[in-house]
Amino acid sequence: MTSGTPVVLTLVSDPDSAASIERIAAAVGARPVPAENPSRRTWLAAAAVVLDEQSAQRCVLSGLPRREGVVLVSDDEPSASAWAVAIDIGAHQLCALPSQESELVRHLAEATERTSVTGRSGPVIAVTGGRGGAGASVFAAALATRGDDALLVDLDPYGGGIDLLLGAESIPGLRWPDLGSQSGRLAWSAVRDALPRRAGVSVLSAARQHHDIDPGAVRSVLEAARRAGTIVVCDVPRQFTPAGVEAVQFADLVTVVTSCDVRGIAAAGATMPVIRPINPAAGLIVRGPSPGGLSAREVAEAAGAPLLAAMRPEPMLDRRLDSAGLRLRRGSPLARAAHAVLDVVQRNGAVRAA
Repeated sequence: MTSGTPVVLTLVSDPDSAASIERIAAAVGARPVPAENPSRRTWLAAAAVVLDEQSAQRCVLSGLPRREGVVLVSDDEPSASAWAVAIDIGAHQLCALPSQESELVRHLAEATERTSVTGRSGPVIAVTGGRGGAGASVFAAALATRGDDALLVDLDPYGGGIDLLLGAESIPGLRWPDLGSQSGRLAWSAVRDALPRRAGVSVLSAARQHHDIDPGAVRSVLEAARRAGTIVVCDVPRQFTPAGVEAVQFADLVTVVTSCDVRGIAAAGATMPVIRPINPAAGLIVRGPSPGGLSAREVAEAAGAPLLAAMRPEPMLDRRLDSAGLRLRRGSPLARAAHAVLDVVQRNGAVRAA
């Protein structure tokens, strides 16, 4: 849905209002697509969403995330309940039809124009550990290096800075303490130019000392990069912070890295029920070796989670990280697993059952 003609998702029960919205969407060069119960992917991929109060309440109850370009419409002046649900769903505009059709035209034209700049939205992938020491941060860095013009976002305030994994610690640029709590709309070009960059990856890293990361700033950065079509990889700590929850909720796919052993099964089995209520699009990366002869598929089945990829040990990884930062050969285990995850995202974020 993110390529070709921009899509305007319509969730309006009144036939006259629906017809007006379809006409306006077509007039601004968009394709209106009616949807009663949109999936998370459909909801996020549309250039704009136009819905009435009843549909907005259903979307809130189904847990659809807040996003840009949501317009609430009514056939009269908005009521107090309409304003309340507009806040809940994150609608930035309320339009009474037909008296405010011109306002709706303007909002949809702006949303369509934003989408047409790149013709696509960038995927957001959250990476977290199913158990301690599973290698989630390394996998997040590997995933970013496999993308084209990617952004690696460090959301672990106690991790010491993911820039160290890429060997980018001496490259000047903003880290989270410098960005502060800048929420609202950000221009990706300005953010990109201000960040350290290494091997085709822009890095927004935590600092060497603890610093709380503002969830509003996280959303602003992710939205800016998504609008620009950039691949975004978020390294989320196992103990979810508010910033980590924001990234998991925003993500198109959540990857949980665990080990191929009994403890890995138990830890992943405890982690997935925490993630699924926030974002059901989640699966496992199972990292070997297996001391007891378990297969990655057996680990995934026992943990009750889809298997995204199995990964053999990366030869001499610790020594290479200490000497020059993460550098991967095309056929290395980390690179192959990263490409498997990117393939899942390119298939419209479909996570297949293990």
